[in-house]
Amino acid sequence: MSERKFEIDILIPVFNEKEVIESTLSEINEKINISHRIFIIYDFEEDSTLPVVKKYIDVKKHNNIILLKNDYGRGVVNALRKGFDSAVALTTLVVMGDLSDDLAIVNIMYRKIKKDRFDLVCGSRYMKGGKQIGGPKLKKILSRMAGLSLHWITDIPTHDISNSFKMYRTSMVKTFKLESTGGFEIGLEILVKAFIHGYNITEVASTWKDRAAGASNFKLWKWLPNYLKWYWVAIIKKSK
Repeated sequence: MSERKFEIDILIPVFNEKEVIESTLSEINEKINISHRIFIIYDFEEDSTLPVVKKYIDVKKHNNIILLKNDYGRGVVNALRKGFDSAVALTTLVVMGDLSDDLAIVNIMYRKIKKDRFDLVCGSRYMKGGKQIGGPKLKKILSRMAGLSLHWITDIPTHDISNSFKMYRTSMVKTFKLESTGGFEIGLEILVKAFIHGYNITEVASTWKDRAAGASNFKLWKWLPNYLKWYWVAIIKKSK
């Protein structure tokens, strides 16, 4: 099957997601009606996600799912770097493996890039119509404050800077040298660099819900300094 057939390359970094990955794959294939390919990006062969995905592929006969070994170094930031480097479709979408993301808006996000010529579309919990269901209260407060304050200070065209659920024009991402070393702040890095370089950015109201099974691999206090770095980069560059 030719790689050019796909309009969206979906990146799913996983870490022992055996409880939810089958439901996530089914929901993606049910709700996204644009041609897409799914990269399941894993760090180690013993990851409990892999047997479930392999069985799903065998039973459903889906040939748009690829198990991609992260050979850049363990961790979500390297998994996503591997995914971005492997993507070749018009757009690249980052999705979590735990069903937290609002897949119902993916078709809208794609049209924003394909037809309206945007380069980055953010799923936004904090704009009108968006919401967040569950999750740690402190993380929610910090995330909301960061998103709204950066929007007000710099006019960055999204109220939700920290949500990983973003769709990118693939060619845009490939123009950046990615510097993130921590975790999911790589999405904020790309957003800030796109903003600084004048790319077209927009947002779509999204509902985020906390995972129903499994354990989150989000490390708030470890990754917070990395988020703050790109927060201040946006402010400093905007002020010049």
